[in-house]
Amino acid sequence: MSVSNLRFFLLISLFVMVTTSCDREKNEVIPDITVDFTITFSDPEFFDLFYSPGTSALISSVHRHLGLGTAGFDGNGIIVYNTGLQGFEYAAFDRTCPHCYANDAESVAVNIDGVYAICPRCSTNYALGASGLPQSGPGRYYLKNYHTSFTGYSVRVWNRK
Repeated sequence: MSVSNLRFFLLISLFVMVTTSCDREKNEVIPDITVDFTITFSDPEFFDLFYSPGTSALISSVHRHLGLGTAGFDGNGIIVYNTGLQGFEYAAFDRTCPHCYANDAESVAVNIDGVYAICPRCSTNYALGASGLPQSGPGRYYLKNYHTSFTGYSVRVWNRK
């Protein structure tokens, strides 16, 4: 094997290792459920979410009138977060701690504290503005993320199911 072929092989191998390790860390361990609902900002409950970047709203089973899957996995709820990026952008996360579910098969709901979601059991802090990335604590998986789209005065949240 020539030196240039060896370099090419090593470069490709490094790329594959980096790519697969990132996928493993972002692995979604929370099972899929059907989620498809819309939040309208004419509802006073969600007024701050529309106008204040960095704010979040907890969607739960009491919001069934919004659409399907508002309770999230195992009834823990869904967090909708105004990222404040590029105008009106929103992120949506399942409220179930992926660390507790993956390691102990326990469904633990995270609490919202400003721009973080914090697990009361394992103390992992997830940054809502960074796609649910674990910032501290033992967790290594991201919060389960759902698709969002902003259309005028509403946000639709859904998944691929």
